[in-house]
Amino acid sequence: MFKGSMVAIVTPFLNGKVDEKALRDLIEFQIRNNTSAIVPCGTTGESATLSFEEHERVIEITVEQVKKRVPVIAGTGSNSTEEAIRLTRHAEKAGADASLQVSPYYNRPTQQGLYEHFRAIAESVNIPIILYNIASRTGVNIESETIARLARDCKNIVGVKEASGNLEQMSRIKQLCAENFDLISGDDSLTLPILSIGGVGVISVVANIVPQDVANLISEFQKGNIEGARKLHYKLLPLVKAMFIETNPIPVKTAMGLMGLCKPDLRLPLCAMSLENLEKLKKILKEYDLL
Repeated sequence: MFKGSMVAIVTPFLNGKVDEKALRDLIEFQIRNNTSAIVPCGTTGESATLSFEEHERVIEITVEQVKKRVPVIAGTGSNSTEEAIRLTRHAEKAGADASLQVSPYYNRPTQQGLYEHFRAIAESVNIPIILYNIASRTGVNIESETIARLARDCKNIVGVKEASGNLEQMSRIKQLCAENFDLISGDDSLTLPILSIGGVGVISVVANIVPQDVANLISEFQKGNIEGARKLHYKLLPLVKAMFIETNPIPVKTAMGLMGLCKPDLRLPLCAMSLENLEKLKKILKEYDLL
């Protein structure tokens, strides 16, 4: 249902507020460069520091600007099931095509708790839901069997953004779930390996700055040009690594500021990149011909 290069788009700020014009401009930049879906209010979009009102407004702006040209997959997860339901219902009402649901963070639920959490959200809306598994951020892994159970019991849970880094677990998901259940990479460095085991695309950080290259990697693989996809994988790899020399989205927003795509402003507790890492980032951007 959802495939290709899907961007985990940043939330640009100006003077402490959401920069609505910059967000609209970034969406146009993505669509011009063959991004296949826009994913607002995820980790890269600093959702954890957006107020409810800002969160809802960012989704509304994204839906308005996209105008159905590509799907909008709204990040509406929370560590509170009630809050996740509220955000997801709003996204559905605003016209989002799907919801991205991160596993509850900090409270570390059991697998049964995860199942009940996601099922309650799925039953509250009609739009498709993509699970988001990133234990390094949330403190809990959604096990393959739990994902398969949810996919079986909830007809609108249609895929998973997998950022566990565990290819064996991802293979197990493909083995346990129906053929049409979407396995989506949540890690730019693993996009090619995940495609090779049956994945359909990536929800990408690096696509914020090089959307065409990420789109090309996936399209070359899908056309059967494995060598072409491999070359793009290795071309992108240093840039991908640079996007994580500090906590995401610090590097990607800093890069976007250097490239003139938007202001590099972050919200505390995220802060400006260290000077040492800034020099490393500039070097890699120059080597990629982005500066």
